[in-house]
Amino acid sequence: WDDKKVDNWFKTKLANGTELGVGLTHEEPIVDAVSNFLNSYKDMPFSVYQIQNKFRNELRARSGLLRGREFLMKDMYSFCRDQAQHEQEYEKIVAAYYRVYDRLGLGHITYRTYADGGIFTPRFSDEFQTLSEVGEDTIYIDEKKRVAINEEIFTDENLAKLGLKREELVQKKGVEVGNTFHLETRYTDALDLYYNDEKGEKQSIVMGCYGIGVSRIMGVIAELFADGKGLVWPENIAPFAVHLISLNQDEEAQEIYEKLQSEGIEVLFDDRDARAGEKFADSDLIGIPWRVVVSGKTISAGGVEVKKRSEEDAEVMGVEEMLKKIKVGK
Repeated sequence: WDDKKVDNWFKTKLANGTELGVGLTHEEPIVDAVSNFLNSYKDMPFSVYQIQNKFRNELRARSGLLRGREFLMKDMYSFCRDQAQHEQEYEKIVAAYYRVYDRLGLGHITYRTYADGGIFTPRFSDEFQTLSEVGEDTIYIDEKKRVAINEEIFTDENLAKLGLKREELVQKKGVEVGNTFHLETRYTDALDLYYNDEKGEKQSIVMGCYGIGVSRIMGVIAELFADGKGLVWPENIAPFAVHLISLNQDEEAQEIYEKLQSEGIEVLFDDRDARAGEKFADSDLIGIPWRVVVSGKTISAGGVEVKKRSEEDAEVMGVEEMLKKIKVGK
């Protein structure tokens, strides 16, 4: 609660003078919430997660979604019977994070980065830093090991602890898109949460916590996957697979819309009464992976015009061929 230890809490007071702090992280309430479910060594390993808004009184909010005072986060908390079980679960979750970033199209430029444990732990924490010139963090990367160290702990002593050599590191800018912490027994002991082992003896529970900044990742993707016309959504996370545009051919376009949906393909259907140029510009701005145009010209040529957002050329093809192409692209 001390501002000297946590300087970015939003705080307020009730009419009766009671002080409140808006949630910036949730270790304590999570420990309290799971206390009715953890009693025995048989209950672990055990993890819970939530996806919700967090609030932090940032001194310098900037760059839209990259650093805001309110943001969407996935935070998860693990509970283990001992250090060995914790380390095993921790590395499983780190491996899952790598898969998440791979599927987002960020895996090749996202590095596990050793950093200060902050208010959570005296151990190093793990940040997941995605390379970007708009990043606030300076990191030093070992390309061969695919790991990095944050500038905040970049000392010869820490390099030696981590087995890194200064001359093998490359300086880069990064955006922190996730983090993981070893909490040890700090919160469980303080809040009197223990378990009984095989002998019925009371033992401490080892915790870890794991965050992914959902809204910040959106900002990073907008920075990295865009051109002068607008966004270029990676197919795995695009809100729709196809942007279907009707140019005065609404009946034919409606049939294609229903066909796409019946194939399990998510479609944004633009049947507005607007000029073709306006529709095309909006399509580029929104950045859906595939654009399919239905017009008198395409129908006369035997089908629809298909264009991938990330490519320059469009192609006219039959509806069935279009369906196959988009399914392969997915």
